[in-house]
Amino acid sequence: MQFSTLRSGIALRLAAGLALVGVLILSASFAPNAHAEATKPSAAVFDEAWRLVRDNFYDRTLKGLDWDKVGEAHRRDYLAASTDKERSAAINAMLKELGASHMMHATKANPAYYQLTDIFSWGLRNDLPRYFPDGKISYPGIGIFTRDVDGKTFVSGVLAGLPGDKGGLKVGDELISVDGTPFEPVDSFRDKIGASVLVSVRRESQGPEVSLSVMPEQLAPGKAFEASIRDGARIIEAGGRRIGYIRIWSYASQRYQGALEAELATGKLKDADALIWDLRDGWGGAQAEYLDIFNPRGPDMQLTDRDGSASVAAFKWRKPVALLINGGTRSGKEVLTYGFKKYGFGEVVGERTAGALLAGRGFLLSDGSFLMVAVNDVSVDGERLEGKGVEPSIEVPFDLRYAAGRDPQLDKAVEILVAAPRG
Repeated sequence: MQFSTLRSGIALRLAAGLALVGVLILSASFAPNAHAEATKPSAAVFDEAWRLVRDNFYDRTLKGLDWDKVGEAHRRDYLAASTDKERSAAINAMLKELGASHMMHATKANPAYYQLTDIFSWGLRNDLPRYFPDGKISYPGIGIFTRDVDGKTFVSGVLAGLPGDKGGLKVGDELISVDGTPFEPVDSFRDKIGASVLVSVRRESQGPEVSLSVMPEQLAPGKAFEASIRDGARIIEAGGRRIGYIRIWSYASQRYQGALEAELATGKLKDADALIWDLRDGWGGAQAEYLDIFNPRGPDMQLTDRDGSASVAAFKWRKPVALLINGGTRSGKEVLTYGFKKYGFGEVVGERTAGALLAGRGFLLSDGSFLMVAVNDVSVDGERLEGKGVEPSIEVPFDLRYAAGRDPQLDKAVEILVAAPRG
């Protein structure tokens, strides 16, 4: 089928700058965490969040809920709370009542706070100077994603080239402590930029603790995501084939697609025989036209300036490709998954996507905390993926716990591409 059918058929009602999935079901990094405070606040911040949902949620009926009663119930929990963690939990419990993605409250103790504030920064530009006087959104961290399973925190993703990667952290590591105190995704690294910290992990159930020396950095979210695309791109030698691998942790900017195109056209992957495109976990934000890169019918374009410097204006990948997805593949990434599978660009390997396809808007509340509200419903080729997701064409389960860096989904994609006809 002509790819133009895909482009015209995929109907996205994503407001500018809002193409992000809601509640990130990845990690403890994204659960509310903060220092205890000596005094209890008023309910002003809670009431502010309650009103923003009432006035902006995409369903005017608020799913038929009595929003006054919902607010009253969770307001009591908010007022009874004694820490920022507990207060944020009360707001998130209220948001959960709506059963929708794109509903999240985050504090400055969460990487999600900085990542989402950066992603939504254009819409927040009038408020940012109050909370980021130098204009730079950043946080102390080591560049990992985490996930809570049965009360334990596991590394679910390691961004290539960042401190966690350099320090030897692996997917599946159970995080125990940092410098002898319980792991916190941001607070563990405050005031430790450029200094070595000991991160204790467990790589086997009931196994011994392993201490890794890691040097935290002040991470600017967008730059970190973009750098990880380039640093993580690599060639996997298998079955006499050179298989390119690249992972997109966030798709909430055109520059990430640009990084993909550059690696394929002129970078590390230009001589690959096949490609693994990894959209597992992270943030969404992708636009449907990003699939153009796999449309073999279109022309390549290259621009060359008067000094002979060349750049790619339009690039097409015409070799075999496989797509990796899981339950953390969300938002615009689900649009790409849907189109990739429906229009037959290659095999889709892994587990069903999150089913979290709404469009969100970010707000900074009066205490500086972040609130995301679902403001648009979304359909793709007339189909609603919210609450449903996209199934892989080849299902491969992946138990994260104590994986010790093993990746059965990636292994399966390599196997498929080794056996694929040579283009």
